[in-house]
Amino acid sequence: MKKINLKVSDITKEKVCAIVNAANSSLMGGGGVDGAIHNAGGSTIAKECRQIRQSLYPNGLPTGQAVHTTAGNLPCTYIIHTVGPVYKSSTDESEQLLANCYTNSLRLAFDLGCDSIAFPAISTGIYGYPKEKAAIIAYKAVSRFLEQNNMEVNFIFSTQQNKKIFEQSIKNL
Repeated sequence: MKKINLKVSDITKEKVCAIVNAANSSLMGGGGVDGAIHNAGGSTIAKECRQIRQSLYPNGLPTGQAVHTTAGNLPCTYIIHTVGPVYKSSTDESEQLLANCYTNSLRLAFDLGCDSIAFPAISTGIYGYPKEKAAIIAYKAVSRFLEQNNMEVNFIFSTQQNKKIFEQSIKNL
């Protein structure tokens, strides 16, 4: 049974086990969802991200990989940071990297014992991934994971229009 929810909300207010951060490779915050999570979560998240950079990823988190920190002041337990691909053209590599963001985030959440997770629309902001294509990749990756694992997955959208684009894109899958 697929437990996938779509809603318009502020991802920083989601009461789930893990919130996914559409991070940049530096893990040090930025704009969009990344900036909102760092701002709302407080300095603990940035401190833990610096430790990850120093110990595991001195050159930055590779695209498609996922790491976690605690959530600071947010109502969730963990923040899972993943770096989506910058869209240049629809290539198998960019599609696989985007799918990896979802799959690796889900695996990490599962390994942490999470039963619920909230995703933003990874790479669809400043990274320019077309929302329709990104929706199909995200939905397929999550659906494959849920075939063998039990978890509630929430796709969180900043606007009703973005939610509608996602719904229309996956309607015939």
